[in-house]
Amino acid sequence: MIPRFGPAPLRARSYTLRPGAYALLPLGDRVLITRQLGDEDEFQLPGGGIDRGECPLRALHREVYEETGYRIAAPRRLGAFRRFVYMPEYDLWAEKLCHIYMARPTLRVGPPLEPLHEVHWLSRAEVPELLGNSGDRAFAQAVL
Repeated sequence: MIPRFGPAPLRARSYTLRPGAYALLPLGDRVLITRQLGDEDEFQLPGGGIDRGECPLRALHREVYEETGYRIAAPRRLGAFRRFVYMPEYDLWAEKLCHIYMARPTLRVGPPLEPLHEVHWLSRAEVPELLGNSGDRAFAQAVL
């Protein structure tokens, strides 16, 4: 069974399944995470949606690159969790199925391609308490 984090789904609401791939990216005593700027700034694990027909690992490499400008190596799947959220950028109520990986950041090719994303290198101890959702925090606490 895949654990659920965050609020329970609303009974009167229908949700669209949105699978995604996200990465914990430690390197030495630091961890690369992103901060998404907007109405509510939020620290996040780099990653995002898996496109139709795309495998999770391909999506992971693409999303990490788009959000951080870094390439990654040696991804290893840690597990998955679900959360039910409203995604205002898509005007969508989503059941997010979040596949979590650990990988090694290797080469920074350039700045993030996605607007409103900042790269942050933080200590392993800082990361779990800063992440914006409880599922990300649980994986970070277990691994870091």
